[in-house]
Amino acid sequence: MHKAQTHTNMIRAEAQRLGFDQVGMAKAEFMEEEARHLEQWLQQGMHGQMHYMANHFDKRVDPTQLVPGAKSVISLVYNYYNPAKQEDPTAPKISQYAYGKDYHFVVKDKLKALLQFIQQEIGEVQGRCFVDSAPVLERDWAKRSGLGWVGRNTLLINPKAGSYFFLAELILDLELEYDAPMRDYCGTCRRCIDACPTEAISPEGYLVDGSKCISYLTIELREAIPDEFKGKMDNWMFGCDVCQDVCPWNRFSEAHQEPAFAPHPDLLGMRKAEWEEITQEVFNQIFQHSAVKRTKWDGLQRNIKFLKEE
Repeated sequence: MHKAQTHTNMIRAEAQRLGFDQVGMAKAEFMEEEARHLEQWLQQGMHGQMHYMANHFDKRVDPTQLVPGAKSVISLVYNYYNPAKQEDPTAPKISQYAYGKDYHFVVKDKLKALLQFIQQEIGEVQGRCFVDSAPVLERDWAKRSGLGWVGRNTLLINPKAGSYFFLAELILDLELEYDAPMRDYCGTCRRCIDACPTEAISPEGYLVDGSKCISYLTIELREAIPDEFKGKMDNWMFGCDVCQDVCPWNRFSEAHQEPAFAPHPDLLGMRKAEWEEITQEVFNQIFQHSAVKRTKWDGLQRNIKFLKEE
């Protein structure tokens, strides 16, 4: 067996043992087409106040700028789907990716363990781990690695698992066997476009105006939510799952098996009034290790107040 294939099989098996649901390999190279798309998106101001998206442009589109001598990009999928919903249908909603412990820590630890395994079993391999934490076009690398296609909602969709998963990457100076990209299976479906409460997805899909996306408005935006979005927030106080909830491919989503992603015992049971009166103390208890901490207590209060005024 060819050395690259042996290494690929070893890495794939260990990644799945660590709990990653799927693994794909792509050749580390300059991303010409993706660079063009990113530049257009930035020029149109669709990143809103996410100014960091315009930083380190060269690193975003060239993995050798992140890992000198990089030969391969390994993309990995980690499921977070939770079929449990908040009990009060009138309570302000939280995107399910933030139910449990912050994924940056959970997935990064597993990724570090995988890199350690590679260095122990294969030898002198230089590499870096990325979990939504550096200038890496993770969705595009996952597409190149054959883990799915980019849907009309601009999320990566996998035909066996839908889209409720985190993406992670390992960039290595090790040659591997590479996977072929998958074709687009969205067909004529427009459910995500029609369902988006703020019309953030372009009429034909495949393009999202980030500055209109509810996830951006409730998490990334640091100032007041513009009045034009009153009555359009669909009761989301942190993130938004609408374009995933309506996607037919998510009927194949299966409940995650990660204990760290289990919600705080009180989270799903909180009533509307309790959210509206949430104190700093309760916020710290419920979201101690959660990604919701990113918006802070006053940010969540701003969002809840905005929903109340709708």
